[in-house]
Amino acid sequence: MRLSICSRGIVLLVVAAAPETGRAQTVLRLQHADRVRLAEARHLADQVCDQLWPGWGHTMFQVLLVGDSAEFLVGDQRHLSNFTRLGYDPVLGAEVLTRPRRFSPTLLATFPAVDGVPTIVIGSAERTGKSSTAWVLTLLHEHFHQWQYSQPDYHAGVSRLGLARGDTTGQWMLDYPFPYDSAPIQRGMRSLAKALVQALEARPEMRRRTLQAVSDNRATLRDLLTAADYRYFEFQLWQEGVARFIEYATAGAAAEAWEPSADFRSLPDYEPYSQVAEGALRDLRLELEQLDLARQRRVAFYPIGAALALLLDETRVDWKRAYTRQPFRLPDLLSGSQ
Repeated sequence: MRLSICSRGIVLLVVAAAPETGRAQTVLRLQHADRVRLAEARHLADQVCDQLWPGWGHTMFQVLLVGDSAEFLVGDQRHLSNFTRLGYDPVLGAEVLTRPRRFSPTLLATFPAVDGVPTIVIGSAERTGKSSTAWVLTLLHEHFHQWQYSQPDYHAGVSRLGLARGDTTGQWMLDYPFPYDSAPIQRGMRSLAKALVQALEARPEMRRRTLQAVSDNRATLRDLLTAADYRYFEFQLWQEGVARFIEYATAGAAAEAWEPSADFRSLPDYEPYSQVAEGALRDLRLELEQLDLARQRRVAFYPIGAALALLLDETRVDWKRAYTRQPFRLPDLLSGSQ
């Protein structure tokens, strides 16, 4: 039985499951706060994706929101045998389907989770420990991963890196045995992070010298790593570092030319995009200054890649198109900076 109930201007999509013998009927709902956040993310994406990155706006935005007992699929797929259709949500601008929970409600990842389609699998803001605004920006980070995965040569290019070691699940991207505990490599990473801070803060007349320092420190780190380890390092800068940059860019664009919905602003943990954008850049500098490869492991690559992307955004007008022509080699793009 499918119902669409309107109450006080808020549309709640409800499905009543068939009762089992001797058990009460179960009702599943897409919670109001979750629905407001999802709508905000989808509408914000419509506004900024093509503005921030060529071609991003044409990427399928499929989300699997993981609740405590059920999962809700928001996207364009309508006929999946293991989901129950709740109907079209005009506020979200998409179909909503549901099924019993399979994934952790604290998960935050993008992978082919539904019918082979790259899907953002994410718990609520409360379960992932984020404010509503930060959660929306994280969703856009993950949506950028969907764009990356949609590139024609992405999967073949990843395969050519030769890093999977027989793993066909993609888990190697998280578990690759990078030498995080090597003292020389930790020092090399800290030196590169320091050079990036100096380049980001440099006056125009000092920019060329500081960019050269970034390149020199990158070359030093490359000499410390095996060829495979360096390919993994650059892969993470290209994939995760630029997705982190997208969070900053989205917050900045939203602060300049986006009006959040009244429902989104009314959420108790709402933060203005301008406030989040300013805080994100302060936090990036701190992350670079306090980089700890041994403790942060793979996450230490995120601020390095984000800082490189910010430098490219300031110094090379065509870098976003070059990004896909030269995959997994983000630092190489600095050589074309003006």
